Amino acid sequence: MTQTTATATATATIPTTTTAPARPGRAANIGLWTLQVLTAAVFVFAAIPKITADPMAVAGFAMMGIGPAGMLTIGLLELAGAIAMFTPRLTGLAALCQVALMIGAVTTTLVYMDPVMAVLPAVVLVVVAVIAYGRRRSTVELIAFLRRLTARG
Repeated sequence: MTQTTATATATATIPTTTTAPARPGRAANIGLWTLQVLTAAVFVFAAIPKITADPMAVAGFAMMGIGPAGMLTIGLLELAGAIAMFTPRLTGLAALCQVALMIGAVTTTLVYMDPVMAVLPAVVLVVVAVIAYGRRRSTVELIAFLRRLTARG
């Protein structure tokens, strides 16, 4: 057998599909759901002052140079992420989006406020990162579903 034949045979046996990460065990699933509920509550409570244009929230965002439209957008993203935490197919993607949102929150807090105030957004960032990792299978399944859907159309 020549080197070319051996290489062709070896590459032909490599599967072309990707395997989704394993589902979390029962204890991990319960832990993830607990984190999801708590995180959703945090995001709802954080979103309410932004959506209702609470004067303190408006003043805080104005200090950072973010107007009412930016504040409302962030509040709606927080609320949407909180709701998506209860939709199993969207949980991984929601947590991933919340990771991006919290990176912005930590960065903004470090730049415009006392660094000690960045502790809470940093903790929330870690929690949503754990959820995103634990629910990565749902993200992979969602992407596969969307690929199948767009391949038909």
